[in-house]
Amino acid sequence: MAMKRVRALFLALLLLACPLLQVARCQSDSDSESGVADAVEGGDLGIVGEDVQDFGDGNFDPAPGIDMVCVFPRNSAKLVTAGEETELLVGMKNDGESSVNVIAIKASVHLPYDHRLLVQNLTAQAFSNASVPASVQATFPYIFAVSKYLQPGTFDLVGTIFYEIDQHPYQSTFYNGTIEVAESGGFLSVESLFLVTLGIALLVLLGLWIHGQIQNISKKTKRTPKVEVGTGTRDASLDEWLQGTAYTQSLSSKSKKKK
Repeated sequence: MAMKRVRALFLALLLLACPLLQVARCQSDSDSESGVADAVEGGDLGIVGEDVQDFGDGNFDPAPGIDMVCVFPRNSAKLVTAGEETELLVGMKNDGESSVNVIAIKASVHLPYDHRLLVQNLTAQAFSNASVPASVQATFPYIFAVSKYLQPGTFDLVGTIFYEIDQHPYQSTFYNGTIEVAESGGFLSVESLFLVTLGIALLVLLGLWIHGQIQNISKKTKRTPKVEVGTGTRDASLDEWLQGTAYTQSLSSKSKKKK
């Protein structure tokens, strides 16, 4: 037992000494996630168990002296792809006088404008032999996946960690903020393909309308050719069937008199 405490303290000192492992509180808007490099996983601080212990659906108070932090590693935008796994790192700092026995981590997705509207309960992740001694901080991984049928958009994620101190149950919220859900799939989603097809159809209709307008304008501009006789204009088609008549002779005599 003494060796386990020594190992736990040694790992905790490494975490405190490494500046790359400083993380900001999840409620803060600062960009401290870029400073996180590694997390303590497995060992005496967090062996992931296969069976989820029944911690009930009751609401417990957070224990005094327990400070929670979390980070989305290499994902400062908090972008979650529907149907694919996303990792969270949950940090616990035990400033109390007793050891903390971590039981499980779970989370849920809610609509951002009303937390009473539950979208999805995410898988709970249990830990066996995950204890955090007094004056020690530890980091636990939590891997979750939202439904692949979830529509893209902004949602609220609420993450809770359940633990015991001296056989008394407690729970603390380590994250209560927004995430951005992106649609999974290939290069073009169904909605994108529909929008592209609609845009092409509108362009084709616009081209046909412009072509029809140009044809109408060209038809209106076409006129029968005119020939000039003296100071007036007459249709060339009239000269053919009036030639040799009294009308053309009178026109010829008038033109000679003018000369």
